[in-house]
Amino acid sequence: MTVIAAVQPMQIALAGEITDIDLTALQGTWSVAQYLAMTAQTNRLIEYTDGVIEVLPMPTDKHQAISLFLLLSFLAFVRPCGGVTFYAPLRLEIRPGKFREPDLMLLLRGDDPRRQNDYWRGADLVAEIVSPDNPARDLDEKPRDYAEAGIPEYWIVNPLDETITVLTLAGDAYTVYGVFRRGDEARSKLLDGFAVRVDEVFDAR
Repeated sequence: MTVIAAVQPMQIALAGEITDIDLTALQGTWSVAQYLAMTAQTNRLIEYTDGVIEVLPMPTDKHQAISLFLLLSFLAFVRPCGGVTFYAPLRLEIRPGKFREPDLMLLLRGDDPRRQNDYWRGADLVAEIVSPDNPARDLDEKPRDYAEAGIPEYWIVNPLDETITVLTLAGDAYTVYGVFRRGDEARSKLLDGFAVRVDEVFDAR
C-alpha cells in the first residue's frame, strides 16, 4: 500500500487570476489517461496507484552521480548482448492501474515486447537509490511492487548506510541474494559475471 505524503497545492492562472487548487481532494479519482498525460508534460517523477498520484522528490547531485555510474556499468555489460538499460523518468507498469518510475530499468533484449514507447510493461531488473525523505518507499514498498510485477531482480542502493542489497524473485516474493558493503563487489544473479565495486558506487562524483 502506497503511503501518500501531503500534496502541495498547485497554482493555475486563468485570465490573470491565480487560483490555488488543492490536489488532495482529487486523490483516488485520477484516471490512467490523466496520469499518462500529466507525466508526458513534466520531468518530475510521478507514480500512480489506483487513482492516487505521488510526486517524488527531485533527485540530488549525489543521487544522480550514483545513478549515472550504475547506468554506465549496466549498459556496458548488457548492450554487447543486445540488452538495454534506461533511467528515470520512464514509466513502468506494475499492473493495470499501478505505475512506478524506477531509477534504473533493464531488459536483457532490446526487442523485448514489454519495451513500449509510452511505458514499459515489465523489466528484468530494476534499481532504486534510497531517498532520505522516505527510505521505506524503496526498502519496504518497492519490493512488494516489483515482486507483484514479476521482475526477477531488484537492487536497493542505499547511500544512508552505504549498502547494496540484491533481491531475487522466488515465487511471488523476493529473497536476499546478497547485502554488499564497502570493500565488496555487488554481484548480480541474473547477469552472470556482472559486478560493481561498492566503494566506486558510493564514491561516484
